[in-house]
Amino acid sequence: MWQQEAGTLLRDRREAGHRLAERLQHYRDREDVLVLALPRGGVPVAYELAKELNLPMDVFLVRKLGVPWQPELAMGAVATGGVRILNRDVTSALNLRESQIEDIARQEEQILHERERLFRGDRPAPDITGRTVILVDDGLATGSSMRAAIAALRKQNPARIVVAVPVSSAATCEELSREVDEIVCLATPEPFWAVGQWYVDFSPTTDAEVQELLARARQQNSRAA
Repeated sequence: MWQQEAGTLLRDRREAGHRLAERLQHYRDREDVLVLALPRGGVPVAYELAKELNLPMDVFLVRKLGVPWQPELAMGAVATGGVRILNRDVTSALNLRESQIEDIARQEEQILHERERLFRGDRPAPDITGRTVILVDDGLATGSSMRAAIAALRKQNPARIVVAVPVSSAATCEELSREVDEIVCLATPEPFWAVGQWYVDFSPTTDAEVQELLARARQQNSRAA
């Protein structure tokens, strides 16, 4: 179900999380629900949402696999949980060799593992199987990272995937609504140029802030992710 409401400027990511929590009250206190944030900007949003709804929270990392000579063109993605996704239409059309694909995938998997160690330490990735997952980011423009996250999550057999974002382009929100079980886009203003234009404070979220919020989330919710 695609839900949206007319939006005004958000004060910051913290307010965004509070407002999303108001729309997702039906998931409060549910033991089968897990909140996953796309770092880094999605983490403070997800933290406030998870705190208000008394849900466990973790991060879900995604790294795009770019074509060797055109890195901005995605040929796939790698994600938390050792998931690798390839777009065979792209790799076949460009006559990419398996060795080329493997080289890029290994590089991006190494970066992803380093980021996971930074954010999660020695804790294992959360178990997704059979759970309802609320995927959170601070906004959607093209939605490429969120699409990769959705595709990666599908491979881990969740019961239900919910996307929750404070602001999105209308087209992206509508397109993603066909890929998930539920989507909440608080505001879909037009014209839409960038996520940051809809926040009063869109300061970059640092790695240290991500680590601190994840630690606080674990302390506040004893249910293991």
